[in-house]
Amino acid sequence: MSEQVLVVDAEPGTARPIDRPVVDVAVGVLITPDSRFLLTSRPVGKVYEGYWEFPGGKLEAGESVEQALRRELQEEIGVTIGAAHVWRDSLVDYPHALVRLHFCKVYDWTGELHMREGQQFSWECVPVRCEPILPGTVPVLEWLAQERGSASS
Repeated sequence: MSEQVLVVDAEPGTARPIDRPVVDVAVGVLITPDSRFLLTSRPVGKVYEGYWEFPGGKLEAGESVEQALRRELQEEIGVTIGAAHVWRDSLVDYPHALVRLHFCKVYDWTGELHMREGQQFSWECVPVRCEPILPGTVPVLEWLAQERGSASS
């Protein structure tokens, strides 16, 4: 069975490189006891600056998804996570990179939020209030809405 790919449109006339390597990214879906989740804005100077996403970052050589997520969340937002529950993967073909997002639910963390890259943060529920939303984040919001709908029925 082939993996579904979310293709994000490029500017007209922009060519995508052929045979790009896949960049693996660990992503944390931090969930509070009242079912809110953390979204952060992309920092100034990064691709999709100002778009909202779940926090995380690239896996380094030899790292597992959980190790990368633990490191990235400490570096970017100043929290130390407990268990990372591997949830879903998504392949996103952005104009600038082919990215495999490894989403993990996190229910336990310590430390205060410190946006170390100057980003903003918001505790949200579906439907979210902040915008614009990074294209790779949209399916996750749909998955969370589906789970919430099936939990209440």
